[in-house]
Amino acid sequence: MLSVFQTLHPNQRRSLLVLFVTGLLFWASLTTLLPTLSLYISETGASDWEVGVVMGGFAIGLLLFRPWLGRLADRRDRKIVLLIGLASVALSPLAYLTTQAIPLLILIRALHGISVAAFTTGFSALVADISPPESRGEIIGYMTLVNPLGVAIGPALGGFLQAGMGYAALFSVSAGLGLVGIGCIQGLRSPTVAPVLPTANPANSPSLPAKKMPFWRLLFSDRLRIPALVLSLIGIAFGTLAIFVPLYIKERGVDLNPGLFYTAAAIASFSARIAVGRASDRLGRGRFISGSLLVYGAAMVLLSIAQTAPEFLLAGFLEGAGGGVFIPMMITLAADRSAPHERGRIFGLALAGFDLGMALAGPICGYLTAGIGYSGIFAVAGILSFAAFLIFITLSSKTLAYSLKFALGSGRDLYAVSSGTSH
Repeated sequence: MLSVFQTLHPNQRRSLLVLFVTGLLFWASLTTLLPTLSLYISETGASDWEVGVVMGGFAIGLLLFRPWLGRLADRRDRKIVLLIGLASVALSPLAYLTTQAIPLLILIRALHGISVAAFTTGFSALVADISPPESRGEIIGYMTLVNPLGVAIGPALGGFLQAGMGYAALFSVSAGLGLVGIGCIQGLRSPTVAPVLPTANPANSPSLPAKKMPFWRLLFSDRLRIPALVLSLIGIAFGTLAIFVPLYIKERGVDLNPGLFYTAAAIASFSARIAVGRASDRLGRGRFISGSLLVYGAAMVLLSIAQTAPEFLLAGFLEGAGGGVFIPMMITLAADRSAPHERGRIFGLALAGFDLGMALAGPICGYLTAGIGYSGIFAVAGILSFAAFLIFITLSSKTLAYSLKFALGSGRDLYAVSSGTSH
């Protein structure tokens, strides 16, 4: 199953191993707070809207810093960006312990958001740099397993620490995992990215050097516009899930540790990533992205009507399966549509769509809960997921016909740059 790694140079294998261990520590650190932080904020006396605003502050940090970090990754070094992410994930948990004031919690949460903006940009760019184009989907699929593995460990650990030892122990362990990650990354060397000579090609071409390409022109280019929009819609759904599932389970009176919901999602995500990455190199990315969006929408609808622990766990499993295919496939799609010299910015811009969705999820859905309740906001998340599916299958390529062919797996990606990644 992992024979693809045997085809790589030993230095490449070592770099990927360091990245994998560091990624596992990063996501475990971050997700220890997934089932607990909203409860912590709620216990300060915050309203649902205030909980949503504080939690949504995470994505504000993502949005503000993701573009700059993408440029830094291209112009300086991917490793610097990784270290910024690890420093943020290590220091932010300790800051939560210093205050219960809502304005300060919003600020800390925004600073915490820098961690994902930095780490995912640097991590994705490095993995894509190291991976041969013909096996890019498979390697990215394997390497992004750090997310479901971290989510499998983090929420369960966080729930246990909070219930048994309190918030001080919880935040301290979260910080400690990030600090260990900083130690792991010290020996990593970024591969050298060769410069690309300028041409007169427009934003849809990767030939123009990153420093010469107007920032917003690149974001709204044909190859990025629809992926970013689809990511933003799923970002709203994911943000709703990340913030309100613990409170929803509590409201329903269901005897279920919220951490187990995220663990079920992580198990499904793990399985899906193993199965799909290699297949996408042969069969193309489109059909897997389309299918994942349908599964994600179904998970949100099921969650909106869930009444029992098994129903919540099934919804979590479906969400994990959908997200476990969607996220690595969108990362691979962005890699397919970018050249190495611009990859940091491409990842930063594409994933900024996901960040925007999460930023909107907190305040908007927190406000909507007063009128439609938790069940209603998950129904809205399902509608947005199905809308993302319709947008992708009709607008992902140059024309409706090409979009349908690519999204359903019978045509190539016309915006792909490298050979072997055009399905």
